[in-house]
Amino acid sequence: MACMACLLLALAFVAAEAQQMQSNISRGSSLTPTTNSTWLSRSGLYAFGFYRQGNGYAVGIFLAGIPEKTVVWTANRDDPPISNNATLRFTGAGLDLPTAESQNYFVKSSGSASYASMLESGNFVLYNSGREIVWQSFDHPTDTLLPSQRLLSGDELLSAKSEADHSTGIFRLKMQNDGNLVQYPVDTPDTGDYSYYASVTDRANVTLNFGADRHLYLLTSTGSNIRNITDGDLPTDEGKLYLMRIDADGIFRLYSYDLKMNANWSVEWVSSKDKCVPKGLCGLNSYCVLSDLKADCRCLPGFESVNQGNPASGCERNFVADACKNRDENFTYTMEELESTTWEYLSYMSSRLSNKDDCIQGCLEDCTCE
Repeated sequence: MACMACLLLALAFVAAEAQQMQSNISRGSSLTPTTNSTWLSRSGLYAFGFYRQGNGYAVGIFLAGIPEKTVVWTANRDDPPISNNATLRFTGAGLDLPTAESQNYFVKSSGSASYASMLESGNFVLYNSGREIVWQSFDHPTDTLLPSQRLLSGDELLSAKSEADHSTGIFRLKMQNDGNLVQYPVDTPDTGDYSYYASVTDRANVTLNFGADRHLYLLTSTGSNIRNITDGDLPTDEGKLYLMRIDADGIFRLYSYDLKMNANWSVEWVSSKDKCVPKGLCGLNSYCVLSDLKADCRCLPGFESVNQGNPASGCERNFVADACKNRDENFTYTMEELESTTWEYLSYMSSRLSNKDDCIQGCLEDCTCE
């Protein structure tokens, strides 16, 4: 009997230790922005919960175990900021942020959820009583992929507005059903006219996979590798973190972070070194030039920025066309030659004349000429 009691005690200890290692979260648990604000992974590296955004809070997954808090997933990212008196509850139906008017499910499970876990991989998972996954954050990426995560055929990543604002930005990376991995501005058709990066692959049921070796691959449904997106050798040092993200500037990058050094994120690979490549970075009546390797949106002569803090808003006239039409003697304008640039928007009719002088004179005689 004594041996049996020891065995039962040992089994109970092992079960408790295993549960602790998985950082299980029981149904009925809750979080608030100001107290008990996160559920941590076993090591404390990843956290699920509230983080500061704007004048309130957002709910997501972030790296809590490094000085530079890095958000890798956000729930309902375009919702208004959450107030500091909100409570996020874990129920059988998922994660609920109730309001005075209604239930607001941030996470809706496909079955009855019994417990949850913030995994060391950065994946937040809900399980049923049979330990089957009924929801996981890895199936719903926002702008970031982590090692062992996939972007399924037909799905896309959407950039954030900025490093500080994780709501939806103006660029997207889509794993198309035809097997082509393509980047576009948001709210554009999936056609070549709008793309600015493509893997140029053609195969059905392809997924973008972030492998354990820290490379990005395009794999078929049978596991066949049709394209290695990243190139070069990457160290498999266990002391390094990796993530892939489509950034607010429209370029997607592979980053590493050395846990031993506690330094900054380093770029290991980039889809384009030319920061003017993303279409839609500069709005109407503006164009992009590289200045000290940074993208600089400039207005056409005679135009000024609509919103200084938002280059994508474009530029508008800084003079009144009526003065030209009325032949105001005090109103003059000249032609100015621009630096070499690529026009993204065909919003104007073009007039083809035989030489530059004819073009200049034709434009000076036309008050609607831009």
